[in-house]
Amino acid sequence: MKQIEKNSLLVIGGLVLFTIMFGIGGVPLLDPDEPVYAETAREMIETGDFLSPRIFGHYWYDKPPMYYWLVAFSQMLFGYTEFAARFPASLMACGTVMMLYVSVTRTFNEKAGFWSAIILTTCVQFFYMGKAAVTDTTLLFFMTGAVLAFSHKRYWLMYACMALATVTKGPIGIVFPGTIIFLYLLITGQLREILRMHVVRGLLLYFLIASPWYYAMYTVHGMDFINTFLGFHNVTRFTTPEHANRVTFWYYFPVVILGMFPWTGMLVQAVRASISESRIDDMRQLLLFHVWWVFVFIFFTICQTKLVSYILPMFPPLAVIIGWNISRMIAKMRHNTTFYSWMGGSGFMFLLLGIGWMVGSQYLPEAAFSLIMLGVMTLILGAAVCFTLWYYRDIQMAAWLHALIGVVTMCVAFAFVLPVIADRFSVKTMSSVYEEQCDKDVPIYVDKFLRPGFMYYSRTAGVEMIPQTGALPEALRNGQHKYILVRGLEYRRVQKTKQVPTNVETIKEISDIYLLEQK
Repeated sequence: MKQIEKNSLLVIGGLVLFTIMFGIGGVPLLDPDEPVYAETAREMIETGDFLSPRIFGHYWYDKPPMYYWLVAFSQMLFGYTEFAARFPASLMACGTVMMLYVSVTRTFNEKAGFWSAIILTTCVQFFYMGKAAVTDTTLLFFMTGAVLAFSHKRYWLMYACMALATVTKGPIGIVFPGTIIFLYLLITGQLREILRMHVVRGLLLYFLIASPWYYAMYTVHGMDFINTFLGFHNVTRFTTPEHANRVTFWYYFPVVILGMFPWTGMLVQAVRASISESRIDDMRQLLLFHVWWVFVFIFFTICQTKLVSYILPMFPPLAVIIGWNISRMIAKMRHNTTFYSWMGGSGFMFLLLGIGWMVGSQYLPEAAFSLIMLGVMTLILGAAVCFTLWYYRDIQMAAWLHALIGVVTMCVAFAFVLPVIADRFSVKTMSSVYEEQCDKDVPIYVDKFLRPGFMYYSRTAGVEMIPQTGALPEALRNGQHKYILVRGLEYRRVQKTKQVPTNVETIKEISDIYLLEQK
């Protein structure tokens, strides 16, 4: 059956709204990325300039404006709050899930669509990024829309989605879906389909949607915009590492393992089944999803700058492959079927993550009890999954227990863990201390990593200090009366070199972030 089921829509809609929207206003914006987007959107509103993104009062060519526009509109509705900053990304995450359900149902069957949506909703990487005030889920929505539109031969919609993705994060908006589609057509021997894809007129539509902002920015800012946006933020980040310690070929393996949890244990089995157990029609469709996730993984493995969020586009196709496999097993289940592969893979992952949460509690004493409880619940629910598969041989019950583990992980993380450790990753509390105890006429020097959050919460830009460049010692040497906001790692590095004068006092230390005064 390839019919959309109303009950499934209600279940998926309710689950994704709860999983993604829960807690988005209860945790401060986490440094440094989330405050960048919130602050840039705020400055758009306050300057009335919605063309040129800026931060700290200076033009900012890091990203195209789509997410800034969405956040600015949200802030105009809800005020300058954490909820407003995260709401657009969360909506896009919810939209991606619903779109995936409809598309996969029409491609395979309703069960495959249903479980693909449930899997995507409840995997760690997706619900975490869906709650984050960054561009990634907005890009994901449009890129996923482009590839799925192609799969249904909705080519005009495909070009429109590529264009909107380009206005969200740059050339990657057309390069990624375009390459995935081309590779799929090449591998399946369907290159002649390009002749039916209205390429010339489609690219015209693409440029009509995507190019006006770029042209306007070039008109206003000239080559400075081109060199910074295309040169640095696209080409240089691909060829030169922004974080040298992350340049390893295996960087994204643990990201996928943790990011797909609680479904990671089913991944190898699902990939194998999609190759060896699929019918010809299913195999051809599944190949698109394989090309999709493999291309994203290889591209960012080669890319020199590595961030956890970069491989988010892998997760919809992986969810589809696992969802298709669950649907296949439900349809072909026999009473005497055993699920040793599923039990072994998932059992190992639940054991690994359950122990991992408990071990991790040692490093986060504020949240130790919550993390231990999460570890215990993961082990118990993991055991329940294995027992269900072994004793009852109930595939749907086992799958629902996987989803439950995902929801429990999300609830514990956003209700009990992140709120109590937030000061480790956000300067919101320290900004309040600054506003209450410090003289605003005295200059303040701010660690680059903390500066966007400090600006957003205190409305004070401060003087930027780039870590590991001698900026902090230089600021201390000039001897003038000042405040300094710095991370403990950088402060201790300077202390070891004995470059901290005796007239420097600590006003407040919160979770290894220091507010200092030099008198």
